[in-house]
Amino acid sequence: MNVLLCGADGFFGQTIHRALAAAGHRVIRGVHHPRLPGDVAIDYRRDLTPEAWLSRLEGADAVVNAVGILRERQTDDFERIHHRAPAALFRAAVTAGVKKIVQISALGAPGTTPYLVSKHAADAILLEIMPENAAILRLALTFSQEGEATRFFLAMASLPVLCIPRGAGELRPVHVEDVARNVAACLSMPAMPSRIFRLCGPRALSYADWMETYRGLMKLPPALHLPIPAFAMAGVARVAGLSRASLLSRDTWIMMKQGNRADAGSDEETAALPAPLRDPAAFAPPEEAGRLRLAALAVWRRPMLIGVLAALWLLTAVISAAMFPVAESLAFPRPFGLTETAAVGALALDALMGILTLIRPGRKLWLFQLALIAGYTLAICWRLPEFLLHPFGPMLKNLAVAALIVQLYAEETAAGN
Repeated sequence: MNVLLCGADGFFGQTIHRALAAAGHRVIRGVHHPRLPGDVAIDYRRDLTPEAWLSRLEGADAVVNAVGILRERQTDDFERIHHRAPAALFRAAVTAGVKKIVQISALGAPGTTPYLVSKHAADAILLEIMPENAAILRLALTFSQEGEATRFFLAMASLPVLCIPRGAGELRPVHVEDVARNVAACLSMPAMPSRIFRLCGPRALSYADWMETYRGLMKLPPALHLPIPAFAMAGVARVAGLSRASLLSRDTWIMMKQGNRADAGSDEETAALPAPLRDPAAFAPPEEAGRLRLAALAVWRRPMLIGVLAALWLLTAVISAAMFPVAESLAFPRPFGLTETAAVGALALDALMGILTLIRPGRKLWLFQLALIAGYTLAICWRLPEFLLHPFGPMLKNLAVAALIVQLYAEETAAGN
C-alpha cells in the first residue's frame, strides 16, 4: 500500500515510518522541508483547501496524519495545523479515492483547551466525510526517548526532590512504538466502520507514581516528594507560559488537572486495539538506563550554563557597584585616561549582559559577549598587567567564561537557532 505520511520527520512520524516500512508499505514522506528523493512538501499553515492537496495525493492508497504541535508559535496555529489543514487533507483524500485514513489525535475532554478543541474538530470532520475505513487514535501522554517532552519529564524525574502538584489527574502513558504499531495495524485491518480508538496505557498512575516510574527506568532510587499547592502550580504555569519554548503553560496545566485516562468505556476500546500496549515500567530496557540518565542531565545543561553566565555578569556589576569599595571601582578606568563615567557605563553594560543572557539568549549575544571579554582582557593586559600575575587569576577566569560562551554558541548553531 502507498501511504502518504504527513509529518514524517516529526515526533510520531519517524517511528510510524519505520513501522509502516516494516509492514511492507511504501511510505511517501509528507514533510515541511523535503530532503530525500520522493519527499512531498507540505505546509499546514498554508495548505488549507482540498485543492492544495489533490496533487500531493496522486498514487496514495492511504493517508496518515501525524502532524501536531503542543504550543502555538503564530496566531491561530492550533486552528490551522490541527483543524483546517487536516480537514482539507481529509476532503481531498475522499475526492481522490484514498482507501484508508489514520488520524493521530489527542486524549482529553473536548472544549477544555484550544489544543483539544482543534484536534477534536478535525476528528469530527473525518468521521463525517469518511464513515468507513478511517481510524482516529486519541493518544495518552506518549513516551519516546527522542521526544522533547519525554526528555523534559525525565529531567524533572531525575531531581532528588520531586515537585508533586496537587490536583494533577491520573495518567496512563503509552510508548511511541506501540502507537506506531497500531497505526500500521489499522491500515492492515479489513473494511470497518470508522471509529475512535483511545490509546491509554494498561495502568493508571498518579503524578508521583509516574515520576517514580521514570526514575525506575533510569535506575534511580525513590526521591523525596514536595507537594505543590494547585494555586501555586497555576501561577507557575501562567508565568512559564509567557515563553513560547516552555512546555508548561496555563493550557497544559489544565490538561494535567484533567488527567490523561480517557472517559467511560475507554478500557473496552483500548482492548479492541489491533496491537497491545506495554506497561510504563517496560518503556525502556534496563540497559538503556544510563542513556536515559544522560538525556535527563542534558536537559539541565543549557539552563545551568545560562544561569551561571548570567550570575557572573550580574554579580560582577553588583559587587563592583555596592560591595567592593565604590571609590576603587570608580577609579578603575583612570589608567586608561577615562573618567568615573566610564566605570559607571561598564557596570551598566555588565548588568545589561546579565539581563539579556536571561531574557534574550542567542548567537548574536554570545558573539558580542566574546568580543566584550576579549576587549576587557586586552585592555587590562595593556594598562594593568599586574592582574596577569594576581594569585586569584582574574584574567585566567576569562578563559573559562569564554569557553562557556563558545559552548552555548555551538549548541545554538547545532539547533539552528
